[in-house]
Amino acid sequence: MNALVANDRPSFAETLRTHGLHLPRTRLEILQVNVGKLCDLACSHCHVEAGPNRTEIMQAATVARILELLAGAASVHTVDLTGGAPELNPHFRELVRGARALGKKVIDRCNLTVLFRPGQKDTAEFLAVQGVNVVASLPCYSKANVEKQRGLHVFQPSIDALQMLNALGYGRAHSGLELDLVYNPTGASLPPSQASLEATYRHELAERFGIVFNKLFTITNMPIKRFLHLLEREGRYDSYMQTLLDAFNPRAALGVMCRNLLSVDWRGKLYDCDFNQALELPQGGKRRSIWDIAALTDVERDPIAFGDHCFGCTAGAGSSCGGSLT
Repeated sequence: MNALVANDRPSFAETLRTHGLHLPRTRLEILQVNVGKLCDLACSHCHVEAGPNRTEIMQAATVARILELLAGAASVHTVDLTGGAPELNPHFRELVRGARALGKKVIDRCNLTVLFRPGQKDTAEFLAVQGVNVVASLPCYSKANVEKQRGLHVFQPSIDALQMLNALGYGRAHSGLELDLVYNPTGASLPPSQASLEATYRHELAERFGIVFNKLFTITNMPIKRFLHLLEREGRYDSYMQTLLDAFNPRAALGVMCRNLLSVDWRGKLYDCDFNQALELPQGGKRRSIWDIAALTDVERDPIAFGDHCFGCTAGAGSSCGGSLT
């Protein structure tokens, strides 16, 4: 039994009812694909518990089926690739090329350090040639805070990678190559104002390293998996959940990303979002995969599977893979 229930606090579903909120799915616009859990890092906030020793990798047949479904999904304008480190999947480039050939916007959620790993020498150039939007993890502009969350010797390669992307045109006006950064709090607190933090990032990165970027996304740490274990070890789970509940924002709830997004895991199984995927909460309450549907838009008729971790997306200004919601 989780701490919310144990302490007689309302569940997420009860909170929605209290506020008179009904959150059905809307038109499907974003397909988020987790291509595997292999990563060169093991960050403390990682909700999929990715790392160098993970072996879960999406296979070629799964990539082919995703592209087949995308070809018939006119409403899906964006393919959002995540992991692990997506670039470490041997079929990553095939998926990128296929999605771009279909006219889809492609996002690569890049941890930056992967761009210097063996076999990745030309990955940054590949992303630029394909016109892929890079969403890069950078939890702070200071070495101490970055390495507290992501491990030792991570900060400088991250800076080097951003400078390399800038040199290719990423983040620069009129280049068409978008570079967005992602901030996660280092502990059990809500992110600060996205707009004010973006201004600070922009100033600090430009002054210290000559780095430019397009947007900053602030994302709340979800109380699941690796971050959940940290909260439990520190005895802070109950207080963190209370923080999220107290900050519930009905306006943010209306914009949660699961309403127009479908998540696919490395096996091809379907989920309402990447967080539900990590918790094995099947999409629409049905355990099915990309081989069980005739079209991606079939999911639009299904209810969303909510849980108490959803308080993380609806607290304060809200949180999604595209940053704050209000």
